[in-house]
Amino acid sequence: MEALKLAAFDTDDLVVVSAHCQDALAKPVEASFDKRTRTFVLPIRRYAWEKKRRFFGRGERRLAALSIGAVSAVRSSNIDQAADEAVLNLLAIRFTPSEAEDDPGGTVELVFSADATIALDVECIELRLADLGAAWQTENRPAHKL
Repeated sequence: MEALKLAAFDTDDLVVVSAHCQDALAKPVEASFDKRTRTFVLPIRRYAWEKKRRFFGRGERRLAALSIGAVSAVRSSNIDQAADEAVLNLLAIRFTPSEAEDDPGGTVELVFSADATIALDVECIELRLADLGAAWQTENRPAHKL
């Protein structure tokens, strides 16, 4: 399977990127924000939902980079910055537009399990998701109670 490379520049694109990031595992300690380039990067181990599983087959995870550009501020809640080995489950990526008319900016929110969030104030939607290497098999398929 070829490496996934996606970009999001509007809310429709963002929904697609969010779907590919659902159930990704992330270590907050690995996140970085470059103030000079105004780019936030979070390495994730995403579950490859797009890969077809055969009956009793195994799923795949892939190391990927989630990059968010045009960032002016980063905030987090319910994330222990001192916990080096903490692993969070990324549930969704949301966008809340600015209240100002004709302003393409707003807040991109990374929503994790355990009510943890990373909120990024952005001038516009500018996300990229790129696989960084080979996949590995996993028997642990994410499941959600409805």
